Amino acid sequence: MNIEYIQRTRDYYRAQGFERDYRWANNNAIPFSRPQKPLGDARLAIITTAVVEPQIPKPTRSAKSYPLDEIPEHFDTSELSWDKTTTHTNDRESYFPIQALTSRVEDGSLGSLAPRFHFVPTEYSQRHTLTQDAPLIATHCLEDAVDLAILIPI
Repeated sequence: MNIEYIQRTRDYYRAQGFERDYRWANNNAIPFSRPQKPLGDARLAIITTAVVEPQIPKPTRSAKSYPLDEIPEHFDTSELSWDKTTTHTNDRESYFPIQALTSRVEDGSLGSLAPRFHFVPTEYSQRHTLTQDAPLIATHCLEDAVDLAILIPI
């Protein structure tokens, strides 16, 4: 079975009253690259779209960094779009694998975890993402001497 995801998404937003199609981000000018260090020497940052502070209204959320020792037991994922029929987010480790990453640090296959993790909202404005959220997270990663970042979107 072939699902035409992009067309299906366009149809979904048109049904909600949006008149212009969503323009998918295209970052061909930014190639993937090999890590500069072996994983055993690298510091990793976690970036998530799971909501840390659900009391902040969705329209006013922006990227934010949190101390790694303040990870919530459960993130709010109720308003995010994902297949809630065939999967769930009851198991935090399935979408925020802190235990698995910590065990990698302990066994030496990963150097360390950054002292902060980062939240980025599911923002439909590429301009906002490019001019506000991404620069903030990049600055925090540089401050934390991060070598690699893993984005785990929901």
